[in-house]
Amino acid sequence: MTAARRPTLADVAREVGVSAKTVSRVLNEDGPSSPETRKRVLAAVAKLGFQPNLMARSMRVGGPDTTVGLVVPDLGNPFFGAVAGGIEDAVHSRGLTLLMGSSDDDPERELALIRTFLARRVSVLMVAPAVGADHSHLKAQRAAGLPVVFLDRPGNGLTTDTVVSSNRAGTQEGVTHLIAGGHRRIGFIGDLPSRLYTRRERLAGYRAALADAGLPHDRALVVDAHDPAGAAEATARLLALPDPPTALLSGNNVMTIGVLSELSRSRRKDVAVVAFDDVPMASILEPALTVVAQNPVAMGELAGATAIERLEGDRSRARTLMVDTRLVARGSGELPAPGRVATGR
Repeated sequence: MTAARRPTLADVAREVGVSAKTVSRVLNEDGPSSPETRKRVLAAVAKLGFQPNLMARSMRVGGPDTTVGLVVPDLGNPFFGAVAGGIEDAVHSRGLTLLMGSSDDDPERELALIRTFLARRVSVLMVAPAVGADHSHLKAQRAAGLPVVFLDRPGNGLTTDTVVSSNRAGTQEGVTHLIAGGHRRIGFIGDLPSRLYTRRERLAGYRAALADAGLPHDRALVVDAHDPAGAAEATARLLALPDPPTALLSGNNVMTIGVLSELSRSRRKDVAVVAFDDVPMASILEPALTVVAQNPVAMGELAGATAIERLEGDRSRARTLMVDTRLVARGSGELPAPGRVATGR
């Protein structure tokens, strides 16, 4: 069976009995037309299910496309999916559509995606920067008025709006929570590479909490990985130390999967865990997982709202906006240190 043909501008014109140019004027609002003609054209558009080619129109008039280009390091990470959902919520009412691409945390791949988005004249560009990427090449577009927003991590070589989580304060709160449970040996499992902005900020929060409590910073308790398998191996190394940690701070949701996997494999239910960022089904684990929860939807909404303000003429100085985290105590972070009785917090 032959697939149904998509209706064209000419089909709408025939239905109404006017020229294609008249239909174009009505839809693009770029010329005079009577109220009656406008009413008939819109009725025909609805009847036939005609969809205007907005990209073709933008190319004809030299204006931007009606899209937001978003580059993230990993499309499979639920965090970035939630950020994208927040962006969509914010820009939908402005008539903008979100397009996404993954850089795989590769600066060259990120650059290629950005160039693709720029070639199709996106209205807004948003980037969660790859480690080591240089964004100075966007200075001309930024100066010409293109809203550019960095997400989750600051960019490099370009001053523009940035939306991040309170990584340092959130981690500090999580480690302080473990210290309040009597823990003095607390391991930190961070992401790689070590120069990653979120890893550096969260490690700084970890060290600040130890310093506030008068506890030493033992480098042997700080390990790194970049995937669940690596995080599981790192956790095993920590637990095998002569003086092992009694509690762990997992640096992100990917690390947490590996940490929990190793604790389950080794049947260790005596190690307290606080995870930075929430994970699916955290509340049904045994014990349920205590987290420092980010708000990726709010991050996306804030980024979208900021971009819309720029589209509407805001020319104020670039700003860095921080979205607060919150500690969600569910059980794993409330396991007391050995020899200390749980307080029921």
